[in-house]
Amino acid sequence: MAEPIRLVVHGAAGRMGQRVIACAAADAHPWQLVAAIERPGHPRAGVDAGTLAGLSPAGVAVADGWSCPADVVIDFSLPEAVPGIIASCVAKQVPLVVATTGLDVPAREALAAAAKQIAVLQSPSMSLAVNIAMDLVGRAGGLVKRVGTRADVEILEVHHRHKEDSPSGTALKFGQIVQDAMGQTKAAHGREGRPGARPADEIGYHAVRAGDNPGEHTILFGLEGESLSVNVRATSRDCYAQGALAAAAFLIGKPAGLYSMRDVLGL
Repeated sequence: MAEPIRLVVHGAAGRMGQRVIACAAADAHPWQLVAAIERPGHPRAGVDAGTLAGLSPAGVAVADGWSCPADVVIDFSLPEAVPGIIASCVAKQVPLVVATTGLDVPAREALAAAAKQIAVLQSPSMSLAVNIAMDLVGRAGGLVKRVGTRADVEILEVHHRHKEDSPSGTALKFGQIVQDAMGQTKAAHGREGRPGARPADEIGYHAVRAGDNPGEHTILFGLEGESLSVNVRATSRDCYAQGALAAAAFLIGKPAGLYSMRDVLGL
């Protein structure tokens, strides 16, 4: 039997942190939860992380740091908490998966600097299906560009009411992929009034926040007389947790560097 991977979950009391802990317990590969991290003074501090995730007690209490040996850290926290976990992982020389979205420029720069010392994987989405869809969208955009026909690209994303950033990091990544393939230079975030005819070099973004939708993205290529849509939809948050675990397993033994889910999928 394979040796368990010693796992630290940062943001362990959050919705996604709890799902990472639960999915790790059910995964075919053995995982050993060694630390469950939250901010100092968190109301769930001291609670058993397994119990919090709806499992049997794991013998690991939610705390604001860790000192035990670890093989990898998965971060599902808040943007402002990411620099702290980056610094901890660099100091301890532990690989890091960053699944938190909405990172600002200093956080992204800290990630790039950390990747010179440890293995870091960051992605706007941990979903395997989303990352496959990104590959498909890039190919579609490249083919449209090669043919030379006009295609108007609109990106619609739907998320739960609690999501704070808009458009989603995943939607923006889809837009960047389209822009790289087709060369658009403008972005429109929703439309109202009389903005005039739609320019060809524009990508439209539309964000819906309602209910408990864990995430849905549609990328529409509108051509003359026909259209092509790539749609990817999460039915539960477990797809993000399972993707993060796949990313964490991928990082074990990898040299320092900045990796993505494309590396995990071999794209």
